[in-house]
Amino acid sequence: MAKEIAGLIKLQIKGGAANPSPPVGPALGSKGINIMEFCKQYNARTQDKAGKILPVVITYYTDKSFDFVVKTPPVAIQLLEASKQKSGSAEPNRKKVAEITWEQVKTIAEDKLVDLNCFEVAPAMKMVAGTARSMGITVKGAFPSNN
Repeated sequence: MAKEIAGLIKLQIKGGAANPSPPVGPALGSKGINIMEFCKQYNARTQDKAGKILPVVITYYTDKSFDFVVKTPPVAIQLLEASKQKSGSAEPNRKKVAEITWEQVKTIAEDKLVDLNCFEVAPAMKMVAGTARSMGITVKGAFPSNN
């Protein structure tokens, strides 16, 4: 018989760096989940992506057991890495902080495609470009067409 799901917890934790301090400890402890067991499993699964911020969705069950899925880094984080910036613009409509190419946008879109709600690369590229625009990052050139 399948376990009964008690709920979901969504967190963003650096790869290979989960520890019982906030935000991990309080979020899991309040639900009765074994914090150290989660930290060990998470760090083992994400040691190849050490230092990158990774979203994780934890499904916990009524018997206090859990499963979790590690997702790809957020688009905003990937854009900051591609543009070599520390943060986005405070006024993205007035002050632009960086420029990236459509090739960089395509790379990010292909990486993030599994977590987005679209099935092709072109719409994913438009989503990534929209995130870049809202961060004050301009994309050089015209959108590449498939013709």
